[in-house]
Amino acid sequence: QVQLVESGGGLVQPGGSLRLSCAASGFTLPYYTIGWFRQAPGKEREGVSCVSSRDGRPYYANSVKGRFTLSRDNAKNTVYLQMNSLKPEDTAVYYCAADLADRLGFDRYEYDYWGQGTQVTVSS
Repeated sequence: QVQLVESGGGLVQPGGSLRLSCAASGFTLPYYTIGWFRQAPGKEREGVSCVSSRDGRPYYANSVKGRFTLSRDNAKNTVYLQMNSLKPEDTAVYYCAADLADRLGFDRYEYDYWGQGTQVTVSS
């Protein structure tokens, strides 16, 4: 059974940091594209970062470039999203997702499996 479980969300002040985790089970995570998405209230779900199996180089949305870092621990079958210099506009539910076709991108409809999401709130 394929499952993705996010953790690490919470409340943080502007300028602070959080690290989100996405633990996979039922499939070998490094073989597929893994994406981080977020959805704020009243807004569309948007891509934040993604990495494919082909070159392992993460890609980032312009809104988070230079502040967020995606990394993988293949031994733990887990992907992380380190978020620094957080801003109130980063407040959202964050999801990880897996694209079994390994296409790499931010089209949410290309992703086959999703986690349940973890809330990130940036507020003073």
